[in-house]
Amino acid sequence: MSIDKILHVATFAGQIILENGGETYRVEETICRICHAYGVHYADSFVTPTGIMVSISDENHYTSTLIKRVKSRTVDLQKIHLVNDLSRSLMVNNLTVDEVYESLVEINRTTRYNNRITILFSALCAAGFAAMFGANFTDCIVSFFVGIAIKIFTLKADALNINSFFINSIGGAIASFLALIFYHFNIGTNIDTIIIGSIMLLVPGLAITNAIRDTIAGDLVSGLTRAAEAFLTAVAIAVGTGIVLSLWISYMGGI
Repeated sequence: MSIDKILHVATFAGQIILENGGETYRVEETICRICHAYGVHYADSFVTPTGIMVSISDENHYTSTLIKRVKSRTVDLQKIHLVNDLSRSLMVNNLTVDEVYESLVEINRTTRYNNRITILFSALCAAGFAAMFGANFTDCIVSFFVGIAIKIFTLKADALNINSFFINSIGGAIASFLALIFYHFNIGTNIDTIIIGSIMLLVPGLAITNAIRDTIAGDLVSGLTRAAEAFLTAVAIAVGTGIVLSLWISYMGGI
């Protein structure tokens, strides 16, 4: 069996996990597990949030190396689960490398929930977070509609491949602007809880969690990288929100 084919299939599996929000240690573990399942015991990988490097050797010490650049990243835990389940079942199901590759291609093509469902539950999350921070019923309704606007914008912006820093900045600006508009027309009483509940849709919770988990697992490069990413995302949200609030106070005479 060609170790090059095993190398490409294992790396592809790791790429799917990394592109969909998986931790770096999980990517490395999956790659090595697939290699070991096909009798390649000399396998090693080094993964960062933006790249995968894998090197494997056969019994004759023939070494093959592959570097895979990861540019697009999103969150799809279902794909991570499917790849994990596939890699753990190789020894039981005795799948060929080609069958595993076909399964991975099928997993990678799996679609997420449609945009309507995503927008609806994002709006419900915004209203729920507002309630958790002490908002009344009217403020939760306002947060619900603000959440709809933010999610529609982020989906459109992602489709246009706009930089995430600008997406979060504009998303924060949309949250504060709409909250101020609703408050100006006496719809809603607590601007702070409306804004906080709405921008929770933009807060990088997964990046923060993965930063902590990677650091604990000893992947210091990935941990620090993800922490920096989370920090910059928080700054972007604060910049967008702060600019709108400052302009409103300056030109509308206060809140």
